[in-house]
Amino acid sequence: MSTPQETPAGKHHAPEAGNGRSGMPLVRLVNAGKRYGAVIALHDINMEVSAGEVTCVLGDNGAGKSTLIKIIAGLHQPSSGTYEVEGTPVHFSSPREALERGIATVYQDLAVVSLMPVWRNFFLGNELRKGPRIQIGAMKKMCKDELLAMGIDLRDVDQPIGTLSGGERQCVAISRAVHFGAKVLILDEPTAALGVKQSGVVLKYIVQARERGLGVIFITHNPHHAYPVGDRFLLLNRGASIGNYEKNQVTRDELTGLMAGGSELEQLSHELESAGGAVADLGRSMEEDVEELGISHQPTTTTESDAR
Repeated sequence: MSTPQETPAGKHHAPEAGNGRSGMPLVRLVNAGKRYGAVIALHDINMEVSAGEVTCVLGDNGAGKSTLIKIIAGLHQPSSGTYEVEGTPVHFSSPREALERGIATVYQDLAVVSLMPVWRNFFLGNELRKGPRIQIGAMKKMCKDELLAMGIDLRDVDQPIGTLSGGERQCVAISRAVHFGAKVLILDEPTAALGVKQSGVVLKYIVQARERGLGVIFITHNPHHAYPVGDRFLLLNRGASIGNYEKNQVTRDELTGLMAGGSELEQLSHELESAGGAVADLGRSMEEDVEELGISHQPTTTTESDAR
């Protein structure tokens, strides 16, 4: 299988499709770490992102997800370890350099201007020009066509993007990144502020991006959103990896249990039970939840080295 071909930024050809399993990963981190003075934000993180796969990065607040995003997106450089793009070590000094190599990030705020039309937001900073004039008609048609290619059928690309639902705005941002040559798409908690239906819409477009041959990094704290679409799962806790699994190595319940922090919940439930009274009832209830999820049991293949 051939590796996706280089696509210059600003072009709208989709990367060549492929499952990425036998080829060179689009992105690879090896023992990557990040220090801010005496604070260790990330420690010895190993991660691969291949074409046509969704890699889910899961963790609670403070787990190191934001720091990982900033490294891959080119905002920060790792303090230790290596960062490779298609087998070549890189040292990005800005997000623009990462974007030129096909790594696009869709942050939670989406970087959209609510009162501007959809098509203006789609081309924001990348307007088509012929001499001093912008090509409004061409941009509207191209925006409409690209959204349709992703399965997004908007009545009017002239409507302000602020009138769209949260899920639709996420999908426009995803489509924009694909159009401008993204090979790797980083999605920062795209379903965090959405309801069940809108979250489902976003997950559908994540799958469509994968089917178009992109490598997708899906940052989330919700294993119920991650498991249906994910091919690989990297779990972070306090800046360290607590698991790196392929989908056939972990069940959704095991993933949920690992996210919940089994040993910490067990310890807390025992402390509550020892307090007596109504608090003890709460502790027993938590202990039952731990047993139901199988939190104290590790997946059959658990070591990060095995996953690699």
